[in-house]
Amino acid sequence: MTPPADPLEVLPASFTYAAALEVGVSKHQLRRLLEAGELTRLGRGVYRSASAEPAEEDLIEIALRARDATLCLTSALSRHDLTDLIPRAIDVALPRTRRQPQLTAPVRWHRFADETFALGRDEMVVEPGTTMGLYSPERCIVDAFRLRHLEGPELGIEALRRWLRRRGATPAKLLSFAQAFPPAHSAIAKTLRVLL
Repeated sequence: MTPPADPLEVLPASFTYAAALEVGVSKHQLRRLLEAGELTRLGRGVYRSASAEPAEEDLIEIALRARDATLCLTSALSRHDLTDLIPRAIDVALPRTRRQPQLTAPVRWHRFADETFALGRDEMVVEPGTTMGLYSPERCIVDAFRLRHLEGPELGIEALRRWLRRRGATPAKLLSFAQAFPPAHSAIAKTLRVLL
């Protein structure tokens, strides 16, 4: 395959080393672009055009290195405006059977059961052409209650309180969703009895 004259015209704003090789960009071309300041390295095997629009580079690295990566817990609750907490590391879930990549981004990995991993999982655009998973508000609340031994009980209670103030928030829908996670279901039901 003949290498493209301008590799940055055939590649998206952010890409992996493997993606560059697939379109015929050589290792030497990448090195030259890095040395010229036209590319920046986000992490091992992940590159970004220096002229690309501003974006969350940590999320780009995560999305490109971990195919099933999904924002969860405090990071996802923050995106849904269900907490004011700003985590020091990005909470990311992977299926239990997937290996976590080594990243430069500050990540706190969580391993979720394969059979429930996709429940409440949506996609969010990190930048044009790059997406990653994001759990729904309901799934985030369930996870905060389910993992309260790690996160503390306040995270789930505050998220539930904020969620209940939203138009269209239906406790019955949340409890129905939580049935897939029995320990969280009973904790949420008890908390709802207090809050309502």
